Amino acid sequence: MGLSGPPPYRDPRLLVLIILGGSLGTAVRAWLESSFAAPAGTWPWVTFLINITGSFLLGLLLEGLARTGADAGWRRRVRVGAGTGMLGGFTTYSTFGVETALLLDGGQLVTGVGYGLASVAVGLVAAWAGVEAARGLTGRVRTATPPPATAR
Repeated sequence: MGLSGPPPYRDPRLLVLIILGGSLGTAVRAWLESSFAAPAGTWPWVTFLINITGSFLLGLLLEGLARTGADAGWRRRVRVGAGTGMLGGFTTYSTFGVETALLLDGGQLVTGVGYGLASVAVGLVAAWAGVEAARGLTGRVRTATPPPATAR
C-alpha cells in the first residue's frame, strides 16, 4: 500500500478520524467486556473473540483498500479512521497481556499458555483469512504499489 501525503499525526483531519474511530471501537469493546465478562481463572473468551474478529476485519479492510487503489483520498481516510482508529480501539493487546499474566499468576498454567499461544496463532490465521476474503471480494490484481525501500 503506497503512502501519500503527510503522516496521520501531522494532519489534524486524520487525527480527528483516529480519535473518533478509536472512541467508537473502545466503547464497543468496553461494552462487550463488561456485558460478557468471563469468571476469574477461566479463558477470556470475549477478549479472544474481539482480537480474532479485529484481526480478520483489519486484514479484510487493508487488503481491500490496497487492491482498489492508492493510499490517498477516501481510502486513506477509511484506513486511518476505521483501521487505526476503530479497529485499533476495538482490539486490545494490553488486555490480552494482562489476562494472560493473571491466568499464569493464578496458577492456571495450561489455560494461560494456551490462551496466549492460541490468541497469537488464531489471530494470524484470522488476519490471513481477512486478506484472502478481500482478494476474493475484489477479484482484482492489487493496484497499489508498495512504497520505495527508503520511504517510511
